[in-house]
Amino acid sequence: MALQLSVAEASATGPRAENQDALRCVTPAPALAVSKGYLFAIADGVSQCADGGLAARSTLQALALDYYATPETWSVAQALDRLLLAQNRWLQANGGGQPLLTTLSALVLRGRRFTLAHVGDCRVYRWHAERLQRISEDHVWEQPGMQHVLKRALGLDQHLVLDFLDGELRQGESFVLLSDGVWSTLGDTAIAAILRDQPDLHSAAQTLVNAAHLAGSQDNASALLVRVEAVGESTIGDALVHLQQWPLPPALKPGQSFEGWQVQSIIGQSQQSLLYRVFDGQGQPWLLKTLPARLAEDPQAGQALLSEEWFLKRVAGRHFPEVHACSQRQHLYYVMREYAGTTLAQVFQHSGPLPLAQWQDIAERLLRAAGLLHRRQIVHRDIKPENLLLGDDGELRLLDFGLAYCPGLSQDAPSTLPGTPSFIAPEAFRGESPSAQQDLYSVGVTLYYLLTGHFPYGEIEAFQRPRFGVPVNASRYRPDLPDWLAQSLERGVAADPQQRFETAEEWLLGLEQGERNSLSVRPRPLLEREPLKVWRTMALVALLGNIVLLVLLFHR
Repeated sequence: MALQLSVAEASATGPRAENQDALRCVTPAPALAVSKGYLFAIADGVSQCADGGLAARSTLQALALDYYATPETWSVAQALDRLLLAQNRWLQANGGGQPLLTTLSALVLRGRRFTLAHVGDCRVYRWHAERLQRISEDHVWEQPGMQHVLKRALGLDQHLVLDFLDGELRQGESFVLLSDGVWSTLGDTAIAAILRDQPDLHSAAQTLVNAAHLAGSQDNASALLVRVEAVGESTIGDALVHLQQWPLPPALKPGQSFEGWQVQSIIGQSQQSLLYRVFDGQGQPWLLKTLPARLAEDPQAGQALLSEEWFLKRVAGRHFPEVHACSQRQHLYYVMREYAGTTLAQVFQHSGPLPLAQWQDIAERLLRAAGLLHRRQIVHRDIKPENLLLGDDGELRLLDFGLAYCPGLSQDAPSTLPGTPSFIAPEAFRGESPSAQQDLYSVGVTLYYLLTGHFPYGEIEAFQRPRFGVPVNASRYRPDLPDWLAQSLERGVAADPQQRFETAEEWLLGLEQGERNSLSVRPRPLLEREPLKVWRTMALVALLGNIVLLVLLFHR
């Protein structure tokens, strides 16, 4: 079931010359509502600044437009924080020498949860079972006579500090967003009485505003009410559950036409998936991925398949397979482009450990792919040579998002440990939550294996409880490996995540700097590096020379 809401708003200028309050409600398309949620916001421009109304309106305009343009895999708090920090800088830079200030309370409702971002002295309440609960803090000075002076607001300081609150939604509850022109005059008791007497949201919003001015409020008065009629889904898998009403495709045969696709052959089959090669109307090859018949009644398998498609669409780029829109789809599957090439596992099987130059090129491209993925807040969880395709077009692509994870959107079954044991980070075996650090460990093991044909801690079998000590230095297997590369790789596979690179970008920078430094430093003379060998060699040459002289003298 989707999240269902009712909304009402009211705002009045009152005795002021201008209404510097602003309200915003954004109801996005269903797909965006699933990933980004519904946005509601109230802003109260500060009248003593250059233009409080402009500050309030521009802030809500920027928030409404830019929030839904952020990656759908970002957490709500992360997206709001980044956007509001940018808006804070804009307000400071565009006041013409005077401050542009506004307060703000922004509420996002998504699935079964809410997130509140708040700064200033608007107030946000929860109204449920005839109980009023304030969930925001007034950022004003507490000294006598200073209670209306803001100590925090958008545009006030260079370093904006926002309050964030996250919680579970309750069916039937209402969120009440009020400007200080309402709450400071009425007080919580009167606000609760109006909400109790006016069950209709529109009547309640208008009554709150009117009552504030009748009670003597000299400020603009605004109210925004949001009622939760039905709670939505909790995870992206749940959000996609309605698509599982689609049946699985029938067994497809070569030459068959299916929903606009021309089937060529089955090219892969496992316990979890079925893969067909198909062609579009222009004769371009694609891969159609669906489930085997035995999983037709398994809702979790269907969710996993559609979640995999969802993730791939949101990391579109040169390092990942392209996903087709499938506008005619009426069955449970998705289609991604097929690329000619070989996996790095196949390359290794055919040719053994990679040459150092090729290995360095692959390492840099893999780190760029991982960095892009992590900036979208997605953890792959199955990085290994089998899932890395070296295309005939020269691109390196990361495949198989069947185990991908996004905090706040994905949910694992208890006691699961997704991935291939030898590539799983030590902290994952201890039950820690998926993280980008764990992906970087998998990158490290992948690179170590492609370079040496070994694993840094030995091969780990399924259901084994591994122990992680000190990794074997890769230079033991590859004497041609420069010290700086061996050290970089050792850090990448460190058992302690605190000893690893923090991000893919940090690791990539280390590789680039290490290569430059190695090229800029001239090798030390052999006499400095191996003085004993040099002197021994010179002594041996001298000895041989003396022997030759003695022989020549003897024969004279």
